[in-house]
Amino acid sequence: MDPLSIAMLAILGVLIFFMFRNSRKRKAQMAELRDQMLPGVEVMTNFGLFGTLITNDTVANSAEIEISKGVIVKVHSQTLAKVVVDEVAEEGAEGAPRSVEEAMEIANREAAERESGEAGEETSQAAPKPEYGELSDSEAPNSAESKKASE
Repeated sequence: MDPLSIAMLAILGVLIFFMFRNSRKRKAQMAELRDQMLPGVEVMTNFGLFGTLITNDTVANSAEIEISKGVIVKVHSQTLAKVVVDEVAEEGAEGAPRSVEEAMEIANREAAERESGEAGEETSQAAPKPEYGELSDSEAPNSAESKKASE
């Protein structure tokens, strides 16, 4: 056998190895998801419907989801995409805003800090010269002059 054939067989073997490896990972993820799908948990379907899982019938491949009080929807069990967990407890990130008001307060504070920093920089140093054909505010052409020049 020539070296090219050996290399081709080696590449084929590596591809088959990765194919089986990814298949095993996917099966493990699906098994973990099935174990989490217990009645009473908050779930999301593939089409974005959120609700509480009431029943999950593995024989008939159907599930019943309560989307609001007294409204129960029957869906195919393969449409159950994930178990929804409380994102606030999951993230646990310090400094992250917990409400829109808090986020607006943080944004306003950062904007005020930026403005105060820019005002201090303008007084301490001159504006940088434009590069690569850029126009600065002081060199901007007057619109009346540009119209006369184009005529």
